[in-house]
Amino acid sequence: MKYVATISGHEYLIEIIDDHTVRLDGKNYTVDFDSLNDQPVYSLLLDGRSYESYVYPGDEGLQVILHGHQYIANVEDERERRLRAAAGSKVSENMVFHLKAPMPGLVVDVPVEDGQEIEAGDVLVILESMKMQNELKSPRSGTVSRLRISSGDRVEQRQTLLSVL
Repeated sequence: MKYVATISGHEYLIEIIDDHTVRLDGKNYTVDFDSLNDQPVYSLLLDGRSYESYVYPGDEGLQVILHGHQYIANVEDERERRLRAAAGSKVSENMVFHLKAPMPGLVVDVPVEDGQEIEAGDVLVILESMKMQNELKSPRSGTVSRLRISSGDRVEQRQTLLSVL
């Protein structure tokens, strides 16, 4: 599985290769990572060097204390990142929004129809990919237009599914 961790504005690409190997920005590391006594304290062995950190969820992301310094880390997997990008995190109310498939998959349901008025956050399409159903939601209020898919259709990544005016 691949992840993107953002710490202090810098993005790190992380890929878990197996139980003891991770790839960080293209370089492989041998790791052993474990929670101590089911507490938010973690032990990390990284290429033979030992680290202890305190990790807990905060309002802005994961709060990580390492060597007396506090960091805020936001971690998302590739699927979450594609879904967020497909939702168009910053969509102008005056522009047409084109919902595109964040990944290839099967359209399970289209709970909206052409001409329907919708609100921000309404589910537009339910897409199944990798045995998971993903609700694709509208980033803004508007009217559904140019519906290009229906239940049972197979779609490709970045294929336009519908538009919101």
